[in-house]
Amino acid sequence: MNIFRLVIVIIACYPFLFANCTQHDEPKKDTSFSAIAPPLVSSIIDSTKYKSEIFRLDTLFNKLYKSNAFNGNVLIAKGNHIIYQKSFGVSNKSANTRLLDSSLFQLASVSKVITGIAAMMLYEQGKLKLETKVSQILKGFPYVNITIRDLLSHRSGLPNYLYFCSDYVKSPPRILTNQGLLDMIVKYQPKPFLKPGKRFNYNNTNYALLALIIEKISGKKFSVFLKEELFKPLGMRHTYTALDIDSSREYLTQGHTLSYGKVANDWFDGVLGDKGIYTTTFDLFLLSTALYQQRLLTPQTQELAFTPHSPERKEGNYGFGWRMKNMNNDDKEVYHNGWWHGYRTSFHRRLKDSLTIIVLSNRLNMSVYATGRVYAAIDGPKARKIDKEDNDE
Repeated sequence: MNIFRLVIVIIACYPFLFANCTQHDEPKKDTSFSAIAPPLVSSIIDSTKYKSEIFRLDTLFNKLYKSNAFNGNVLIAKGNHIIYQKSFGVSNKSANTRLLDSSLFQLASVSKVITGIAAMMLYEQGKLKLETKVSQILKGFPYVNITIRDLLSHRSGLPNYLYFCSDYVKSPPRILTNQGLLDMIVKYQPKPFLKPGKRFNYNNTNYALLALIIEKISGKKFSVFLKEELFKPLGMRHTYTALDIDSSREYLTQGHTLSYGKVANDWFDGVLGDKGIYTTTFDLFLLSTALYQQRLLTPQTQELAFTPHSPERKEGNYGFGWRMKNMNNDDKEVYHNGWWHGYRTSFHRRLKDSLTIIVLSNRLNMSVYATGRVYAAIDGPKARKIDKEDNDE
């Protein structure tokens, strides 16, 4: 009878014993990234509500195009509503193909915006700390006092790899990678331009290293991380890195000189983070809208990214992947420009009214940077004095 009761007790307790024994073997849920909801956007232009803005914008860009001062695609939006979207000129001059809304442009240094966002996503997840030393993440990195914050805000004092690499490599490889760049830095230890944190010094090395850091921390190739954690969730179906795109891809544009000569790629095109992202105006609009709708980064993280991090700069400043101006009034703008291999690009956002200005050109037209005229066309008679061209990269 005692044995029978013992069996009953064991049977009754078995589920609890089993649960207790197996709870340590249960795979942990991956909480690295929360699912990003795609932004709510309208691709239908409200020609009635924005009639005056459309007229002024069309007048501006048609004038630039007809005077041979612009070749590219434009998208202007307020909130989730597109005000103006149009293509001007050729995708490939020698092939005489025309630009379309779906044309793909190399973003050049506007890619730094996306790299900065990716880094801040990891920051929100608690995986990336701003004061962490780069040498703690990248093995062999010789500059022990440089932090993640220094890279993001261009205060590392590092020299620009686009200049120093050729000093050490007389016969360049077919393509240079981010890891190959790090290996070169570890081997040759080029002399820093400034001490870390001394002052702002914009250069591409910072964001090339950030792309590699994102790889190390996320455990994914930079291209894969962007695709899986950013592009795909936001519906950016036509956005790629230079390592994912080939010259035969449909809608890929050709970069041109001012005289419409072809600009070829070179061995630096394998380095990502500072450049190297191809996209359309609409996909970039999706990214901007996701930020405005706080679907990508929290307001607190965005505020950190949009904060001036170089107090010695009085006119303009830099946050984490963003340039900015009008920091002390209600017209604060965050933006970035780009210039690389026959492409000039401009991506501006005015925070007070969720305005997005995207101008992408596959020709070296300086008019791409004249966004003051775009603001004037949008704001009409109440527009402030037109700014000088933002021709900083």
